[in-house]
Amino acid sequence: MFFQCPKCKRIWQHPIKTCPFCIVPVEKMVSEKARVISVSRTNITSIQHPKSPFFVLLLEDENGNKWIQKSKKEYRPGEELILKPDKNAVALWRIKYDALEAIEKLIFLLGGLELGPETKALVLPTLDSPKHPYFSENTNPKFLDALLDFLMSRGVKNIKVVGQSFDEIPIEASVQKSQLLEVCQRRGVLPFDLAKGSFIKKQSGLEISSQVFENDLIINLPILKSGRASASENLLKLLKKESYLGSKYLSSDQELIEKLIRDLPGILTLADAEFIQKPNRFTTFLGLVMAGFNVLHLDRAFNEIVSELPEFLKNIQIDDVIIVGRELDEVKCKINDF
Repeated sequence: MFFQCPKCKRIWQHPIKTCPFCIVPVEKMVSEKARVISVSRTNITSIQHPKSPFFVLLLEDENGNKWIQKSKKEYRPGEELILKPDKNAVALWRIKYDALEAIEKLIFLLGGLELGPETKALVLPTLDSPKHPYFSENTNPKFLDALLDFLMSRGVKNIKVVGQSFDEIPIEASVQKSQLLEVCQRRGVLPFDLAKGSFIKKQSGLEISSQVFENDLIINLPILKSGRASASENLLKLLKKESYLGSKYLSSDQELIEKLIRDLPGILTLADAEFIQKPNRFTTFLGLVMAGFNVLHLDRAFNEIVSELPEFLKNIQIDDVIIVGRELDEVKCKINDF
């Protein structure tokens, strides 16, 4: 995404709202095509690029803007870079400066969404503890803000941001410290504590929030953490607290997640992986966003990237996971080395 001043025609690749020279709002330069200008082959590996050879492409869009991009595939100068959407895939993309642009790209790669004023959307961010955003414990407020911007720009007015606490810490403390409350208030969206709502008991015996079945679009908005099935685990917050705590003594989280997924309607997962927690809980920059309608496949693909595979994801073969956008080998890195 590039941004241009309508007056002086200067262009920026990082998102700014106002031209510092003309003091007027800038405009987005939306491009639909990218052509390869030149190709460089790299044979030397590094921490963030552990697989070689790989190729560095110099790309140009129809507006004449240029940028570089890593590729597993070798292209020839003059070839067009084509992205093919697939609703059954896991969409994988680099985030660079602009979270909104990244979300728009993910939705495009999944074939788009039908949204409008009648759409009722439910958003479930990760909200695990009262921690500041730099700990990468909860969904980053920037990522939630970009999603709300995306939904509202498509005419969606009925939006709920939900969550609940499964421990003794009040949900109010977590939503405030995480800065997600500030985003909701600024956007005019009130967060809803699922524990204060009603629940529906399904045939599996699980009690699921009735909010899930009262909305048209359910968006799971987790932050991903190395060595965990973070996106799948986040869905457990849709269960009644007493139902979850009682069931976990009889079933593993893996069994509960698999049962829950069977009881739920189709859920879109948009995953924040710009800054992630390593297994030692220290944070590191990964610079990715991911999306998909199959949450287990998304978790499997993420842990393939960071090479920390949880036990219960090992029965999912990575060859069975369709990837669109960027290739897994393009974004793999050894996160424990930095």
